[in-house]
Amino acid sequence: MANLRDLRLRMKAIRQTLQVTRAMDLISTAKLRKGRKILEDTEPYFNRIQKSMGNILSGAGSVKSEFFNKVPEKPRSAIIVVSSDRGLAGGFNANVFRQVHGLCEKLAHPILVLIGSVGYRYFIHSPYIILENFSVQSKLPDLQLAQEISDFIIAQFLWGVFDEVYIIYTHMYSAIKLIPVLTQILPLNAETMRNSGDEGKANIIDFEYIPSKEAVFDTLAPLYIKGVIYGAMVESYVSEQSARMSAMNEASKNAEDLLAGLQIHYNRVRQAGITSEVSEIISGSAALND
Repeated sequence: MANLRDLRLRMKAIRQTLQVTRAMDLISTAKLRKGRKILEDTEPYFNRIQKSMGNILSGAGSVKSEFFNKVPEKPRSAIIVVSSDRGLAGGFNANVFRQVHGLCEKLAHPILVLIGSVGYRYFIHSPYIILENFSVQSKLPDLQLAQEISDFIIAQFLWGVFDEVYIIYTHMYSAIKLIPVLTQILPLNAETMRNSGDEGKANIIDFEYIPSKEAVFDTLAPLYIKGVIYGAMVESYVSEQSARMSAMNEASKNAEDLLAGLQIHYNRVRQAGITSEVSEIISGSAALND
């Protein structure tokens, strides 16, 4: 009886776990759809800003801006690491951390700016300097948080705290292909931005920039950087939900298999107990008759 009681308790615990994993799977699916919809809606706006900056550089020639500062030989590098606020997402965070370690080994003076509490709990035990930590509170990133982070990064860059800025986040190429992406966002690359302008550069209208082309460019640059950070955060959020959905789906399958195996074992033990009791009753009855 004790063995049957233990099996019932184990099966009850697995059923409760199965309910949780199924619920998290459904929640992640809904969040994934919402995140992809928001990303698709906002991406054209920030792409248009990038093209406008490229058009300024293509049509107005060279532009002098602090966002084009030359990187020294041994720069102080800031790395924005986008992780999650919760676990149970398979190898989502581990892949990002591995990419960060690989980049830090190549840089002379790496400084970390963390987005997500999982990244903070991990890198607090590392030898790298943590300049700031931002929490997304397990919700869909919004423009206000992206504005706060971009303002902080731009201010530190212009003050000379660091000379270049990288961002590492997870891009979802497909539901089963989540790959960490490394992008340099500061200083800006003039040649790359010229190539991102509208097609048909020979036909670009020669605009008059008021008060100057540098002022217009310096106004668009923070918007562009905010767009890059916001896009990375939403991409990471979508990838996190996809990873968690896959992890919970796999956990549900494992729980179902384990529950099925325990059910078979429970039935065998129960049947053996019944058979043993019947045998005892028959033996006792025979003894009484004798």
